Amino acid sequence: MNNIKKVFVSCGEMSGDLHLSYIIEEIRKKDPNISFYGVVGDKSIAVGANKITHIKNNDIMGFVEALKKYKYFKQKALEYMEYIKNNNIDTVIFVDFGGFNLRFFKLLKKNIPSIKTIYYIPPKIWAWGKKRIETIKKFDDVIVIFPFEKEYFDKIEKKSGLNVKYFGNPLVDKYRFSQKLGKKIMLLPGSRKQEIGKFIPVIVDLIGNEKMKNEKFIMKFADKSHLEYAQNAVKNSNINLTEIKNLEISFDSIEALRDKCKYAVATSGTVTFELSLTGLPVITVYKTSAVNAFIARKIVKIKYITLTNLNADKEIFPELLQEDFNVEKLSEQCQIMEKQKEKIVEELKKEREKLGGNGVLGKISDYLLEKITDSDRK
Repeated sequence: MNNIKKVFVSCGEMSGDLHLSYIIEEIRKKDPNISFYGVVGDKSIAVGANKITHIKNNDIMGFVEALKKYKYFKQKALEYMEYIKNNNIDTVIFVDFGGFNLRFFKLLKKNIPSIKTIYYIPPKIWAWGKKRIETIKKFDDVIVIFPFEKEYFDKIEKKSGLNVKYFGNPLVDKYRFSQKLGKKIMLLPGSRKQEIGKFIPVIVDLIGNEKMKNEKFIMKFADKSHLEYAQNAVKNSNINLTEIKNLEISFDSIEALRDKCKYAVATSGTVTFELSLTGLPVITVYKTSAVNAFIARKIVKIKYITLTNLNADKEIFPELLQEDFNVEKLSEQCQIMEKQKEKIVEELKKEREKLGGNGVLGKISDYLLEKITDSDRK
C-alpha cells in the first residue's frame, strides 16, 4: 500500500466529470498505483475515483443560486484542504467549475504553498474577462481543449506570463462522425434541475404545436432523477411525459440514439459539442432567471454561447436564448433546420477536422502522469 500515490481532483458538474473520467481511466491504465480522491460524479467513480463529495451536491445554475450556496462551498473547501493535509497529497487537479475551483486554489496555496496544482479545462476567461488571469497564471500547469482557447492565451502570454498546453480535444477520441440522418428529433434538457425546469414547458408546447404534429421526438435523460425534475416542471398542467404519444423517453447514450435522429434541440452545454462531433445538427437553447440573464449580459463578452460556434467563429448551430427560447421561434427554427441540416453536417465535418486526430487522451494522460510522478523522482 505504501506505493499508492493519492491525487486530489475537483470538478463541479457532469461535463467536468465526463472529462475527468476519461483522464482517470487513461492514467490508471498506465499506472494503477495512482489513486484519485475528491469531488467527482458517477462517471469518474465508475473508472475508479474515490468520492469525497458527489457533484450532485453542486447543482447550481447562475449567480443567484451560487450565492445561496456560498457557505456550503466555503465549508467544503476547508474540509477538502484538511483531507489533502491529512493524506499527504501533493498534487491537485482542478477541472472547470471556476467559481469554486479558483477560490479553492487560493485557499490551498495560502495554507499549503508547496502543493502542485494543475488546471485541466480552466475557466472561460475569454468569456468572463481577463481578471482571472492573475490567478490562473499561478497554477503549475494549465491545459485547454480548444484551439481558439490556445490562440487566445497565446495572444496575451507575454503580458500574463501564462503558457497553456493544448494537445487537441479529447472528445474526438470518443465520438464517431456520421453523415447519416434519421427521422426523429432528439431533445436534451440538460443536467441541472433549474435548466431542465426552463426547458421542459417550452418543449412540451413544441411537441403539441400544429407545425410539429407529424414529428417524432426522443427525449434523452442522463438518469431517472432528471426525468423527475422534468415531470415536476409540468406537474401543474397534469401532463405525464411518459404518456405523450409522439415522445419517447430514453436513457440511452448519445451514440446509441444519434443515427435515429435528424437533428437535436439541446440546452447549451458540453452536450451540444458532443453532438457536433457525431455530425448531428443542433438547435441550441438556453433560459435562466431574469436576474441571472441581466448579470450575464453585463459581464459575458462573447458572440456565441455554443462551443461549436465559438470554435468556428461563426454561427453553425442556431441559438435561441432567454426570451427568444419560446415555442413560436423554436418551431420556426425547426422548419429552417429541416432545409439546412445536410449543409450543417458538412460544416461539422470541417470543424471536426480542425480539432486534430485521435490519440489526444493518450497525450494528455502522459503529460499529467509525468507531472503527478515528478515529485516522487526528486
